[in-house]
Amino acid sequence: MASPNSYKLSCSIPGHEMDVRGLSAAFFPDGAFVSVSRDRTGRVWVPNSSPDRGFTEMHCMTGHQNFVSCVCIIAPSDTYPRGLIATGGNDHNICVFTLDQPQPLFTLKGHKNTVCTLSSGKFGTLLSGSWDTTAKVWLNEKCMMTLQGHTAAVWAVVILPEQGLMLSGSADKTIKLWKAGHCEKTFTGHEDCVRGLAVVSDLEFFSCSNDTSIRRWLVTGECVQVYYSHTNYIYSLAVFPNGQDFVSTGEDRTLRIWKQGECQQTIRLPAQSVWCCCILPNGDIAVGASDGLIRVFTEVEDRMASPQDLQAFEDELSKTTIDPKTGDLGDIKMEDLPGRDHLDEPGNREGQTRLIKEGQKVEAYQWSVADSRWMKIGDVVGGSNQQTSKKVNYEGKEYDFVFTIDINEGGPSMKLPYNVTDDPWLTAHNFLQKNELSPMFLDQVANFIIENTKGHTLGAAPPSAADPFTGKATGSTSAIVSSILFTSTNIYFPKTDGVTFEQANATQIMAKLRELNGGAPGEYRLSEGVLGSLEKLLVSVCDPCASEQPTTEQISLLWKTSHWPEDIVFPVLDILRLAVRHPQVNESLCGGDADNGVALCNHLLSLMKPQARPANQMLALRTLCNCFSGWRGRALLLAQREAVLSHAADLCSVCNKNIHIALATLVLNYAGSLHGQPDLEAKAQCLSVASAALESVQDKEAVFRLLVALGTTVASDQTAQDLAKSLGVTSQIAKYTSVTDPAKVGECCQLVLKELQ
Repeated sequence: MASPNSYKLSCSIPGHEMDVRGLSAAFFPDGAFVSVSRDRTGRVWVPNSSPDRGFTEMHCMTGHQNFVSCVCIIAPSDTYPRGLIATGGNDHNICVFTLDQPQPLFTLKGHKNTVCTLSSGKFGTLLSGSWDTTAKVWLNEKCMMTLQGHTAAVWAVVILPEQGLMLSGSADKTIKLWKAGHCEKTFTGHEDCVRGLAVVSDLEFFSCSNDTSIRRWLVTGECVQVYYSHTNYIYSLAVFPNGQDFVSTGEDRTLRIWKQGECQQTIRLPAQSVWCCCILPNGDIAVGASDGLIRVFTEVEDRMASPQDLQAFEDELSKTTIDPKTGDLGDIKMEDLPGRDHLDEPGNREGQTRLIKEGQKVEAYQWSVADSRWMKIGDVVGGSNQQTSKKVNYEGKEYDFVFTIDINEGGPSMKLPYNVTDDPWLTAHNFLQKNELSPMFLDQVANFIIENTKGHTLGAAPPSAADPFTGKATGSTSAIVSSILFTSTNIYFPKTDGVTFEQANATQIMAKLRELNGGAPGEYRLSEGVLGSLEKLLVSVCDPCASEQPTTEQISLLWKTSHWPEDIVFPVLDILRLAVRHPQVNESLCGGDADNGVALCNHLLSLMKPQARPANQMLALRTLCNCFSGWRGRALLLAQREAVLSHAADLCSVCNKNIHIALATLVLNYAGSLHGQPDLEAKAQCLSVASAALESVQDKEAVFRLLVALGTTVASDQTAQDLAKSLGVTSQIAKYTSVTDPAKVGECCQLVLKELQ
């Protein structure tokens, strides 16, 4: 038998098409478990009969209209002796399934944003947490209470086995203990978002966080132990039946196995995000990751994969690339690294990382105590010779360099962050003051900075100073070059001014309107006088030099005519699209009367239904975009944001380039209006719609605008960045970094990824 401390791959399970976001062991059949994914499905897996290894898909569950974020099993009851499966999704809903039907038994509605965590208790009780900052308690298909008190997304919930107690963990960095709908206690200590909770006993629980720590708590409020080993966000926890040992997964690509309070084994996976884990009844560990695979690990030799499959897994891992800024690899200077003979020396702890120089490459190896050998875990990219293009995150801020300084040999190392726009002498002075070091080191530290940043400058100016949306010149080249001396080059986001659809041919629009009017039903046919009024309105809103302003009568006629039959209304919608850019029309239709704006919104949304005509869908979207050109329109759309974006999201799957561009522009305008605002729920919806659209959109202009929307939403907003990462946006958009036609797509994508580092 293998060492009890040595888990090895048992099998890899393909099936999902995107990130696996949740796992849960099932009560039936024996050894089965359930997975959910960003591909909008849940799947039930049953173990193959001996001697075959692995799992077979029992059936695939559908019912969510968007990504599925979480899953839990509701215990068997007299009514459902096999138990039920509950899944939560980005469509704000919870679907509840039996184990033998692919469609939901029923759907729970009530949350206003993504349902990202679920936990079940006695008597069929279900607890859910959402980005809408609330947790909800459900029983018998009804919401029994809403738990309010967190100020940010609720990432984790659990129901304790006794005493009627419930726990919620949030992006507000706190954990709350609830009883009978009231907050009994708030636990503080984590320094970043709380991402996972796991029950130890009636009186104890674990929590994990973006701050890279795991904490063990008593329900009375005391933190009794803190565990450190992960080097990036920790997403999930699962506790072994003994209530002491546990496993964890995170953004550092690892599954870590903890026994007797220590990290006994680190298993790296060839995927960036290891989202979830669960412990199966036989003690094996299932994990789900951003590459869409489920992997099962075992410490039982009979269930381990064949030597060939184990070698294939190790080979796959060795071919991955590692960015040192996302892990624990430290500062890298290739010229200082040892060669392959450095691997002849054994490691001194499980999971220890060692870097070697192999030709012109840097390779990373990890020490396996169980196997007494170094295992290659990938090639390192982005070393010090490449640092001019990417920032390094240190203490919540981004820098061009973060140096490790050793003042006294054998003493502790200290970090010195530096941007190439900083004064090296002032930086050195501040560093010495912060670390209470003697001023005598000033010259030494300043010269170190100067020597190690020689030749490093900020990015060159873009080849032309053009608006990336219209191609129009935005200013003189000399002014742009001057500004680049002091700021990093990002001409794409945040984009806070509205992007509108300006192009028009008034003659063609009126010709089409007259043509359709000739065949319109009698009650809708317009007189020549009405057509003349609409033409004057069109001219006045298209020509900035027009002497005549839109009249109240013209605006009223436009509004009335916009309710023409759907098969002939599109030229009127084109006039409406152009007219709402005019301040007077914007004021009148979007807010002149208390009900005007809501009526306009509702009318446009009715034209955007999935079964509606594509031309009307596109023009309704463009009209909504153009409403952002006035403060009345912007205020209206912010107030109606939830309904507007929900209807827009329904058009993601429509195969129409122009609709996709208009949809992307609408999301971008919302992102711009919300930039700098603390409205987490609104930003979460923007991210969710943008992420959903990127699954369907092919047109590069639409992709570009969605990337700008993402960048605008996450720029300088750590909570929004965390939300984007939780959606898997990093892996979702990575494919666009190499796009060069048009170049703005690849450039913007790289800047978004830099924000999400």
